[in-house]
Amino acid sequence: MRIGILHPGEMGISIAASAKNSGCDVYWASEGRRPVTRERAEQFGLHEARTLKELCEHCPIVISVCPPHAAEALAKEVVRAGFHGLYVEANAIAPQRTIQIGEAMMKADVSFVDGGIVGLPAWKTNTTCLYLSGPRAQEVVPCFSAGPLDVKVLGDEIGKASALKMCYAANTKGAAALLAGILATAESLGVREALFDRWRGEDPALPDQIFKRIQATAPKAWRFVGEMKEISRTFTEAGAPGEFHQAAAEIYGRLAQFKDAKPLPTLEQILEALSKNSGKER
Repeated sequence: MRIGILHPGEMGISIAASAKNSGCDVYWASEGRRPVTRERAEQFGLHEARTLKELCEHCPIVISVCPPHAAEALAKEVVRAGFHGLYVEANAIAPQRTIQIGEAMMKADVSFVDGGIVGLPAWKTNTTCLYLSGPRAQEVVPCFSAGPLDVKVLGDEIGKASALKMCYAANTKGAAALLAGILATAESLGVREALFDRWRGEDPALPDQIFKRIQATAPKAWRFVGEMKEISRTFTEAGAPGEFHQAAAEIYGRLAQFKDAKPLPTLEQILEALSKNSGKER
């Protein structure tokens, strides 16, 4: 089976590797991609298609793994490229948006499967799952039969896989944003050390664990801004308050300056970034 991956970033390359491990020939479109993406693709033996159109001509299945803000534009590009195979929308977007993209693609004679990736890049078994939903979701399962990526089908209804992804990330990434906001507020009000002392009384390791969680999230925060906005939309359209995750998007926006940072930012650097635009003198 030939499949196309759009695009082999940190998550996408792990999805591609699982597909290769399961016997698929995996293609990527090199036009306009960065050298680091080419390095990943060559390292894992992906077949190069120079353009998106060429990839669409070669591959009956195309899997989209891109930042949330780019999901709709990428789907439109695939349609314009003349694709008429099976398209897996595996991005972190609201189920309502997934349904809209799916309806547009099906009108263009593209079969559509809703996908949601839960977990870190899929390099170990039992850590990452691609949830799928839609009438043709079962056809995608054999592409990953050998793992390490797990695959689960949630039924025939478009939107279910995206909904699960949104609800899961609402906790994991939303909680990290909340903790960052708590630290920034405690610092601004002069009670951070007192808060840390209180936490240590409950669990001596807790302050360090919380900081390390925020610190590890900071280099990826730029990717989470759009995801938090998608979660906010998911909540709002489901009848729940969406304001918390809209605020989480702002928190991650303030941490976006640490994109791919090495070494990881210090506590002082993180607190300074979070306090910006607060309108309060430091």
